[in-house]
Amino acid sequence: VRRLSWVNISDYHFEYTECDMHQSRWRVAVPNKLDTCTGLPDPVKGTHCTFSCMDGEFLEMSSQSCQKCAGGSYSLGTGVAFDEWDSLPAGFVTHGVSIDDDSQTNCSKSSWVPMGDHIASNVDECTTTLSFAVNLKKAGTVSFEYLYPDNNIYFEFFVQNDQCQSTDTESRFVKLSDVKLNQGTNVLYWRTTAYALQETSVKSVLLKNIAISGVAYTSECFLCKPGTYSAKLGSARCNPCPADSYSNKGATMCHQCETDTYAEAGSGSCKARPACTNSDYFYTHTPCDYSRQTQIMYKWMEPKICSESVPGAVTLPASGQLTACPPCNPGFFLTNTSTCQPCSDDFYSNGTDCAKCPAGTEPVVGFEYKWWNTMPSNMASYALGYGGWEVAGDYIYTVPGEQDSDFLVLTLSVPGYRLGLPPSSAKDEEATELSRITFVFETTCTADCMLDFLAGYSKMNQHIVEKWHGTTGKQSYSYVVQDNITTSFTWAFRRMQSHGTRNHTSDVAKIYSVLVTNAVDGVASRCRQCAAGSSDLSACVPCPPGHYMVNGTGVCESCPPNTIIRPQQTVGREACVPCGPNTSTNQARSACVSDCTLHVNSGAGQHLLYNFSSLANLTGFRSSPRFTSRGLRYFQHFHLGLCGKELAVCVDNVTEQRREVRGYACQSMVVPSDTRGQGLVSSQPFVIADLLLGVTTENSLDHISSLENMFPVNIGLPDVIFYYRASETTQACKQGRSTTIRMRCDPTVTASHQISLPSACPEGTCNGCSFHFLWQSQFACPLCTSDHYREIVSACVQGIQRTTYVWQQPLQCYAGVSLPAQRVNACVSMDFWLKFGVSTGTVAALLLIGVICYFWKRARKLEFKYSMLMTAGDKEECELPAADSCAIMEGEDAEDDLIYLTKKSFFHKAKSYSREADCEDVGSPMCDI
Repeated sequence: VRRLSWVNISDYHFEYTECDMHQSRWRVAVPNKLDTCTGLPDPVKGTHCTFSCMDGEFLEMSSQSCQKCAGGSYSLGTGVAFDEWDSLPAGFVTHGVSIDDDSQTNCSKSSWVPMGDHIASNVDECTTTLSFAVNLKKAGTVSFEYLYPDNNIYFEFFVQNDQCQSTDTESRFVKLSDVKLNQGTNVLYWRTTAYALQETSVKSVLLKNIAISGVAYTSECFLCKPGTYSAKLGSARCNPCPADSYSNKGATMCHQCETDTYAEAGSGSCKARPACTNSDYFYTHTPCDYSRQTQIMYKWMEPKICSESVPGAVTLPASGQLTACPPCNPGFFLTNTSTCQPCSDDFYSNGTDCAKCPAGTEPVVGFEYKWWNTMPSNMASYALGYGGWEVAGDYIYTVPGEQDSDFLVLTLSVPGYRLGLPPSSAKDEEATELSRITFVFETTCTADCMLDFLAGYSKMNQHIVEKWHGTTGKQSYSYVVQDNITTSFTWAFRRMQSHGTRNHTSDVAKIYSVLVTNAVDGVASRCRQCAAGSSDLSACVPCPPGHYMVNGTGVCESCPPNTIIRPQQTVGREACVPCGPNTSTNQARSACVSDCTLHVNSGAGQHLLYNFSSLANLTGFRSSPRFTSRGLRYFQHFHLGLCGKELAVCVDNVTEQRREVRGYACQSMVVPSDTRGQGLVSSQPFVIADLLLGVTTENSLDHISSLENMFPVNIGLPDVIFYYRASETTQACKQGRSTTIRMRCDPTVTASHQISLPSACPEGTCNGCSFHFLWQSQFACPLCTSDHYREIVSACVQGIQRTTYVWQQPLQCYAGVSLPAQRVNACVSMDFWLKFGVSTGTVAALLLIGVICYFWKRARKLEFKYSMLMTAGDKEECELPAADSCAIMEGEDAEDDLIYLTKKSFFHKAKSYSREADCEDVGSPMCDI
């Protein structure tokens, strides 16, 4: 006998088994308690797997049939919805992990936080995931609403199957449209990673109203949340209660609030009405009437929550006060109906009447708004909450909203921009300024308000360009547009980040004027001279590259050689700007460029030739690691394009837009992360160099200084310095940013680059506006020449002499000329010259002895003749003897007699002098001879 134990119907629930190959299944009872094992109903045949219920119905498992939802509840039929976040709904899981293995941040408590009608992401420096697993019987979709207000937090959504494989890796970024889900198990992930520098606060990502379809059926209906109701059976959704009414959970109707209380639309309770203040109303202007008058109209903020009957409350000022209408904006004219209309093409206006541009000129088109009687047609105001922007004659301003955390948004749409050059000239790779938006604004705040300025190619795809916190005085800001897809601009104002407060409604942002240049379909406030020679003078042709317009004539004149044209000014000779040292103009005459070579005369009279082509490729490097106040490690990442044609690129891959900036040098903040499997999150990119000013060895150029004491002392060749400037201005850098790259010759650095930052400024800059880098490399040395080596001559060995060439030390050059090969020459050794000298000396001695003997012999002959004459005189008493014979005697030399007769030698002169002296003494008859 088996003992049965019957259980209560609340102790179990029904579920279906998995479908078999025939698409059949069984309905089984599943106990709600672990100790309930017996007395459960037996399994029965279930409905076919293709069975599903309609919207507003649920599957009643006991009868296995679809039933309509009762009043006060709803059903999606083949889906589930999550719109209440008082606590984390069943099935949702949240957890946090550190994105940096070296970080000391504890992420175990990091999570998404339910906030009533939504759930908010973490704001600490952890990767926090919200996940939900759902099994779909057929393909479906998931949709949700989100608010993504801050680029300092990375937010992604993606889906994985039961094999942990992403169903669509290309759609991991958040999208507005429904995301498709496949049949089977789908795991939904919402993941965020916040990273804030210093004490910067991060705004949470807000998520609500998650709806999933494709579950085939739901076994129960969901009760309407407070503030909503459903009055009839079979409702697919609940309707929100109107303003000044409320409802409880599961309501079939809304209840009206008492007279002295109020409620916003969709509220679950009523609140006491506060006393009305001056911040609860705003004023605006009516359109101008036929007499050019406008009325000032005062309106309560909607929805009106204040009470005028409470003691101390203010009343609404009387409306209808007449005042003169402001003029029309430039480019518009006043019609007979006292409205402002834009001038036609080729016409311009200062706000009164339109005039046609003279022949040879063209209208300077754009949008210029400085009078705010009506909202311009290409501008719109809306709010993430309540409130918005209203016109006020001289300015447009933010009106109070329902909560201080509401975003008050003003958008401006631009259809596109005109090219500044003819198509044939606009093909140059180095584009110039395409347009510029300039606006004058101010903020007045009692708390930490924030004004953001955003730009992008649509209202839903924008990035923050600049932001201002707290009270800011009246000032002007300009943003340069270089891409024709940047056609949407947004100003977003928020008084406080905290939710549910309304204590700072007097905080206000005002915009006085907005100017957008070179806009397609824009209007013109003036005309400018343009190039002559066009057959249609109403359609001007800009001057060719390298030419400027002569003032008032429309004639184009050529700029001097090696000059460029200012992008903002093309009229007058002053538009020609000379290029800096060692640079030349590009083909479009729009920028100065370098060919990566440099000629320098050193102090010693040596001529040096540099060639930086080996360093011209793009180079990236990081600063030393930095840490936020919460311990998250990050780096400042730099990209440099020294002198090549390819520009450096820095990206923002936090959002789907993947915004890029380009220039000679740019910077971005990177956080090592495996959040997306890429290992790197890059954000906040900006250009620090897009104009090359010059290349020189001087320590200053164009008011930019590169101080040597910022880097280690250089004892070798002088450093070569590249000077750059960034044209974009910021609130802190009103003159734009500047960059210097100091190239230093270091033959020991064999790698292509070794870039260091100033020791006093570890992030490359000390003031945020001037950046300095030291680039050491062997490729930064001058090219080698014959002055960089010397020759060594060896001794003559066995008739051979060798000449060897070696580099001067220390060697401070690379490439260039090579060392000559060793030279071998024939030579004569010292032994040869010694022998030659001895032989020559011997021959000279013999010749000298021979000469001496010759002269001695002749002297003897003369002496003999003289003695013969003297002997004859003694015998004949000085009479001349008769000649014995006319012939030459044996032993006598005829040549001697000839010489004696023609020219007396020294000895003959001596003998003659002696003979004359003897004759004077003795009177010898021989003296007469």
